[in-house]
Amino acid sequence: MSEEMSGKSAVRTELLGARGLLSTEDVQKAAAVLARHAVELPELTEATTVAAYVSVGREPGTRALLDALRDRGVRVLLPVLLPDNDLDWGVYRGEEHLVRAGRGLLEPDGGRLGPDAVVEAGTVLLPGLAVDANGMRLGRGGGSYDRVLARLAAAGANPALVVLLYANEVVARVPVEPHDHPVHAVVTPEGVTRFSPPRRPSASA
Repeated sequence: MSEEMSGKSAVRTELLGARGLLSTEDVQKAAAVLARHAVELPELTEATTVAAYVSVGREPGTRALLDALRDRGVRVLLPVLLPDNDLDWGVYRGEEHLVRAGRGLLEPDGGRLGPDAVVEAGTVLLPGLAVDANGMRLGRGGGSYDRVLARLAAAGANPALVVLLYANEVVARVPVEPHDHPVHAVVTPEGVTRFSPPRRPSASA
């Protein structure tokens, strides 16, 4: 294991431990505030397709945001975990159309669009455990979103990349490997931190 990988593992353990101390009430309150901040982002107000995900456990909550985007007429894509850890995608049609899948994840029922559907998104919400002062994201280590980001790059797609976190998860530095990509903005209950000007989704996104 490389030094950077070892460092990532240690930081993940620390951050997941801090999340484990949050109460259900803490998580619910943070989710409501996160949704209010995120729904006003130009990246989300101007995109016609957004790739997102359903938060589970003590992750920063996304469900209120998913509903707000859908109510606004945004086409929201949600990931479907494949056996090899790659991601397929389906359309979010409301909470009643979410099903419990492997590893405790919630996924959309209905048809599958294929892994390449993500390239249609003008904005991609990335799950994460931390983002540092340079906009580098620390994920959970499964590699699924590394594949998504590589797929976007291969297709020449350049969506806005946004991460929802708790305030303590915006840190000075996270361990970085060559394949890691910077994000454009991070949203916490305290507000929005940008690492580049607001990304304007293309007309086709």
